[in-house]
Amino acid sequence: MRVVKTVLLASSMLATTAMPAFAQSADTQAAPAPVTTPAAGGLNEIIVTARKRQESVQDVPVAVTAITAEQIANRDVTSIEKITAIAPQFSVGRASNGSGAQLTLRGIGSSSTSIGIEQSVAVVVDGAYYGQGRVINEGFFDLSRVEVLKGPQALFFGKNATAGVISITTADPTDKPEFMIKGGYEFKSQQYRIEGYASGPLTDTLGLRVAARYTKMDGGYYRNEAKDVLYNDFDIATGTASTHLATPAARKAPGEEELLARATLKWEPTDNLTVSLKGSVDGSNVNNNSWNYVAFRCGNGSTSQLTGEACGDHFVTYQNNIPADIAANFPYAKSDGSLYNRYRSAGGTLNITYNAADQLQVSSVTNYQWNNNRWACACDFQSNSASNWATENSSWKAFSQELRALTQFDGPFNMMVGTLYQHTQRDFQQYVIVGAVSNSAAPPGLNYVGTAKTSYTKGDTMAVFGQLTYKITPTLEAAGGVRYTDETKNSFFTQFYNNPALTGIFRDQNDPDGLGVVTARQHFTNWSPEATLTWKPTRDLMVYGAYKTAYKSGGFSNGGINSKLSADPSADLTFNPERSEGFEIGFKSTLLANQLRFNVTAFNYKYKDLQVDFFNSPIFAFQTLTADARTKGVEVEFEFAPNGIPGLDFHGSVNYDKARYISFPIAPCYAGETPAEGCNLVGNTRQDLTGAPLSVAPKWTGNLGVNYETAMGEAYKVGFNVDSKYSGSYLASGFGNPLSRQSRYVTLDAGLRFGAQDDNWQLAVIGKNLTNRFYVSGVVDGPSTGGGTGTAAGFKADQLGFGNLPRTVMVELSKKF
Repeated sequence: MRVVKTVLLASSMLATTAMPAFAQSADTQAAPAPVTTPAAGGLNEIIVTARKRQESVQDVPVAVTAITAEQIANRDVTSIEKITAIAPQFSVGRASNGSGAQLTLRGIGSSSTSIGIEQSVAVVVDGAYYGQGRVINEGFFDLSRVEVLKGPQALFFGKNATAGVISITTADPTDKPEFMIKGGYEFKSQQYRIEGYASGPLTDTLGLRVAARYTKMDGGYYRNEAKDVLYNDFDIATGTASTHLATPAARKAPGEEELLARATLKWEPTDNLTVSLKGSVDGSNVNNNSWNYVAFRCGNGSTSQLTGEACGDHFVTYQNNIPADIAANFPYAKSDGSLYNRYRSAGGTLNITYNAADQLQVSSVTNYQWNNNRWACACDFQSNSASNWATENSSWKAFSQELRALTQFDGPFNMMVGTLYQHTQRDFQQYVIVGAVSNSAAPPGLNYVGTAKTSYTKGDTMAVFGQLTYKITPTLEAAGGVRYTDETKNSFFTQFYNNPALTGIFRDQNDPDGLGVVTARQHFTNWSPEATLTWKPTRDLMVYGAYKTAYKSGGFSNGGINSKLSADPSADLTFNPERSEGFEIGFKSTLLANQLRFNVTAFNYKYKDLQVDFFNSPIFAFQTLTADARTKGVEVEFEFAPNGIPGLDFHGSVNYDKARYISFPIAPCYAGETPAEGCNLVGNTRQDLTGAPLSVAPKWTGNLGVNYETAMGEAYKVGFNVDSKYSGSYLASGFGNPLSRQSRYVTLDAGLRFGAQDDNWQLAVIGKNLTNRFYVSGVVDGPSTGGGTGTAAGFKADQLGFGNLPRTVMVELSKKF
């Protein structure tokens, strides 16, 4: 607390230096102040669209980290994961199955194990909402900016986002013909990359931009050190046992190959009308969908309970292919049994903006998105003679239409009103090898299937929203708004085949108790209000306070399990909505004659029914529980660009966040937790986590960096950047498992650039995580490890963490025409 108080005191003192004109009259303040242009250097203005209109980042009453096109290029921000180096409060854990990711902001995130959970941190691309975790599979390139909006966002970004928004804006056509090609090579993964764009006008009013990127890895980031495994199988139909050779999966992973392309048409027939149509496709293949799962802590303290190999903080895993003779006729498996993940997506977004006599702005965002994800997984994530494998084929498609009207009157009152409609559908199939049993009498293709699932969810969302702003004085503005959401989801789930040896565990569609088919019709409604008071006493200082709420609907876990050990499978597969409510205050200041940008935000948000998914081993079923939580803290960020030294800037942030459960009285125990450790509630399978920290919620984070670019003679320029990120320690588990603790760490990125003064060509070297620091951003208990949960004989499961990328160094050469 002493550090927090010191930061707040220093912030107050700096804010005071920016208030010399508080006693001015309203008329004087209303007049624009003269702009003093520094001799050289100074801050560049950053434009954001956090309120669906272009504004300086310093004028927006929202805690936002803005990443410019220059930073994106210099630091190779080409994926959701790479944003975390610039926004240290944001964390991404890449998962193999379930939703595919755990996105966490200010300690609030969504579990990765349920495919039906939408992310609390929403991703918005060109104004369209992408709430599914599989967006992590998308590659992003040719961008104009990225904005990380922290805290609940109810009014301006599609559906509600309870923890924040990652807003990505792709590049538009240029007003002059421009062509670029860039080639790169990354040494660790042996990755080749080539990308480029062609941009320019087709007519006086119509522009076109076409961009594409292709990457291919000859190696990978992680080493797979598995040995041959003999998988033992028992045929329930004939009573015979057999063994099958499971060879090691690809030695270097992920071995990714990816092709992305985007085309943009922008039509501006008048000064008042802009129409932009963007279409994109993405296709990627990797050689192991769980390539970053690492046994970083062992339940027995030294070696994995599955492989016998040492656990540790390294970029190493132990995974085997499906035995080839089993895979030959197994649904969605490759004929040789090799592991894989194949992702395909396509989408289109139509943005229309019309300004009526500079009094009314009407905008429309129409979006269609589709993706298909297929994989074959070593689903113990550390293979052995009794391994479980699975394959999956899931598709997602969504259509949305948003209309918005914003008045632009000169008077004190203005308003925004809008409506959103979205239709979604998920189709899901999964086939699992489990229990080391087969059935030669099964229907074709199902001989080695332990259980097979099929599921779908269809959803419809209607929302209306609005905001009224009132300029109380020329320097004081109040805003209030609300979003009403009405959402319906219709779902179906069944396990249409189970091996006869496993019918005591899994229900199927013909189960005599009538619970083998689960259907659900869920209907949710919500009002999410918010209010903001903004005071701008001088051109260089803005102070704001906000009350915010947000909402995320409940849903259906399409990839769950209908277990016979559970009395209520419908309750296991469905979950309740998530809501947030709280306050934040802050100020944004530009000091020292436009040399220093200094911003401070304090926040306190409560989360009701935070969605937490877990595997309930006593009933062999996934369940999504809800808990109450709170996140509160202080964030300080700065950028200093001294006059007289053009091209130089120092930047950084210090962030304190305390994210805790405030009510989770019957939380699940982690695997192997004993009564002495707190696992002593509700039949000795539950614990009270009230007051415990949330998953991936470090108290302290921060970053510090320097960037410099200068001319070399009249024809050339050189530049470099050095950036560090700090994270305090945290539990990667959401259930208090002490073995999941990630210790504090620092990563270091750096880049060096040399090229033409007019940017005609450039040679760059980009290094990331140069300290080669391993850390995890999420965790699961190792399947088939740990035991005795709730008893004095309990022993803990291995902790399998979602690891980060190791040290990478890329050389890039770009040329413009």
